[in-house]
Amino acid sequence: MSIHDIPLSILDLAPIVTGSKPASSFRNTLDLAQHAEKWGYHRFWLAEHHNMPGIASSATSVVIGYVAAGTEKIRVGSGGIMLPNHAPLVIAEQFGTLESMYPGRIDLGLGRAPGSDQLAARALRRGLGSNGEDFPEQLNELRHYFNPTDESRAVMPKAVPGEDLNVPIWLLGSSGFSAQLAAHHGLPFAFASHFAPDFLLPALKLYRDHFRPSDVLDKPYAMIAVNVIVADTDEAAKFLATSQEQAFLNLIRGRMGQLAPPVDSMDELWSEQEKMIVRKQLSFTITGTKATVKDKLNAIVEQTEADELIVVSQVYDHAARLRSFELLAEIVQESRDSAAQ
Repeated sequence: MSIHDIPLSILDLAPIVTGSKPASSFRNTLDLAQHAEKWGYHRFWLAEHHNMPGIASSATSVVIGYVAAGTEKIRVGSGGIMLPNHAPLVIAEQFGTLESMYPGRIDLGLGRAPGSDQLAARALRRGLGSNGEDFPEQLNELRHYFNPTDESRAVMPKAVPGEDLNVPIWLLGSSGFSAQLAAHHGLPFAFASHFAPDFLLPALKLYRDHFRPSDVLDKPYAMIAVNVIVADTDEAAKFLATSQEQAFLNLIRGRMGQLAPPVDSMDELWSEQEKMIVRKQLSFTITGTKATVKDKLNAIVEQTEADELIVVSQVYDHAARLRSFELLAEIVQESRDSAAQ
């Protein structure tokens, strides 16, 4: 199995770069989605984060609607909605609305982390009494809103819109918890290897070993997230990647900020210990030319047997970010053309 065998998708964090405003981020997100559709990407997902000055997609459902309205065929969804932050009925109604507006194009990826720090988590969850431990129950409730049984119809309110709509649900995770839950319900699973790579292979094994066929899937379907930055030279790609490295450095220091411009060297910014921590978290990161990235992506696909790749590219300059995704699409298309000959 190699990259020409599987779909390629995008996870966009709607980055707010230093000195800019969220309005610019949304315009760039839509521009990227429109180009991604033209270049043949399969999905375009947005993530729920809160109290993070460098990420604009906190109102995730709203941004999904904005992107779906500005595109025609690419699937648009959440990577993900942090379900413990919300009443399941509200999410059913929001995504029922999106599916009604853009039929056959909406994905609902769910996570159980807060997508924020503890201060924001308390503010978000003050009326829900949840810290994520009741995620399985919330998932069941949400699924009943979309596909009610005779029993649930009698005791639960209707999700209008939402009821009887086919909104694909994915479970997202960075450990074995969601892997096992996705396997139990026969749902597709996406792993956050772009920031938590250590448990990737064990989580995939748990998911595949315990998978139960369902009316959704008859066999496991696993998507993995990878940081990818492609440029005309390895040095240029490495330079662009320093913005992402600075973001992770700030994260481990507890200093939230906007996405910083790239720097010639990180050595003056981090200690050796910090460098090791950041590099470990970003070990599923590929930077370089098309040739470099192709070889490393194929190695990851072969190692993980992923059914789909979803790519993150935290690049400061919007034109450079577009170029990176364009070059990545060329890698996959050239691989497909070569395999077809």
